[in-house]
Amino acid sequence: MRIVRQSLVLFLALLTLAVSALAASKSQPEFDKIKSLAGNWEGKASDGSSAHLNYKVVSGGTAVMETIEGKAEALMVTMYHLDGDQLMMTHYCMANNQPRMRADASTSSPTSINFRLIDVTNLSSPDAGHMVGLKIDWKDADHVTTHWTWSQKGVESVEAFDLHRVQ
Repeated sequence: MRIVRQSLVLFLALLTLAVSALAASKSQPEFDKIKSLAGNWEGKASDGSSAHLNYKVVSGGTAVMETIEGKAEALMVTMYHLDGDQLMMTHYCMANNQPRMRADASTSSPTSINFRLIDVTNLSSPDAGHMVGLKIDWKDADHVTTHWTWSQKGVESVEAFDLHRVQ
C-alpha cells in the first residue's frame, strides 16, 4: 500500500510539472524581451525631435506599460501583455483611438518583434489616422529602435525612434 501511495504522489507531482510546462505561453520569450526594456529611455524621432519613453512592469508582472513623451502635449501609453500563446499590445493614441496589435511570430526574430494590427477601437472612420504596425529592433540591451507605422486614408508612413537606455 505504501508503494502505491508513493507512486501516486510521484505521478501527481510529475503531472503537475507537465501541465505547468504545457501552460507556459509560446510567446513568453518575446514578452520577457519586452520586460527587459523596463526603465527610462531617450532618443530621437525620424524628424529629429526628442523622445522620452518609460517602460514599467506592472500588474504582478503580467503587463508592461510604455509611456511615450515627445512634444510637450504628447503623452501616449502602450500596454503589452500575453493572451494565451499570443503577445498583444494596445496603444492609447493621442489621435483618440486605440489600435490593438498582435506580435507576428513569422516575421519576428531573436532581435526584433513585429506587431500587426488586429482592430482599432474609437476609430471615427476607416480613413482616420491610426497605427497599424510596430517593430521593435534590439541593437543590444541598451539600444533599440522602434518603428511605428501610421495609416491615414490608405497611405502608410513610418516614424522611427532611435533610443538608448538612460542609466
